[in-house]
Amino acid sequence: MHAARFKHFVRNLGDVLLHAAHGLVLSAGLVALAVMAAGALERGPLRFFDGSMAHAHAAVGSRYDFGTVDAQPAAPVGLSAEMARVRDYIARRYRVSSLALEPVLQAVEDSARSVGIDPLLVVAVIAVESSFNPFAESHVGAQGLMQVIPRFHMDKIGDDAGEDALFDPTLNVRVGTLVLDEGLRRFGSLKAALQYYGGARDDPTAAYYRRVMAMKQRLVAVAGRNPAAVSVGA
Repeated sequence: MHAARFKHFVRNLGDVLLHAAHGLVLSAGLVALAVMAAGALERGPLRFFDGSMAHAHAAVGSRYDFGTVDAQPAAPVGLSAEMARVRDYIARRYRVSSLALEPVLQAVEDSARSVGIDPLLVVAVIAVESSFNPFAESHVGAQGLMQVIPRFHMDKIGDDAGEDALFDPTLNVRVGTLVLDEGLRRFGSLKAALQYYGGARDDPTAAYYRRVMAMKQRLVAVAGRNPAAVSVGA
């Protein structure tokens, strides 16, 4: 009985000594690691990966190349900033898709600038003539966004164009802008040119001119220009 207890005591004592020895080894290892780290800090900052890891990182980066950021900003494309604001206003006012307005207003900017006319004047004419309905047609045969009468302007439309050609918004804007420019060159004043465009040259009240210019005044404000730059007078 005593012999069995003695053996159990010896076995437990051995386990205790073994754990103590293991603890001493672990402690010694931690002390050694601390000493090594202190020495490394004296030589410079610690590095957690060597050159081979850096090369591996570069290799992974090359596999997942997301491109580089161009230091130079991209050239502006599409509508000007002020025409983009006008687009949003028109879309709300006339319940027209902004996406559908993009090519129309781009055609306005391109056509107007090619003949030296303010693009907002062309937009104002479209608003008055058709409320941005590209399929509008009057009882006298005026068609499309700018209500151009084909038989009077075949020289601008082209002899090969079909009878429904002016329902193409881009062509309609281009031809309508040329008609407006023709009036400006022919009569020498914006008031006379607009009355000519609206088929109301003999109207002493110049109602058409005033309607277009009132709309342009609103567009100028929407675009962010100085409203004082627009005159509603002659």
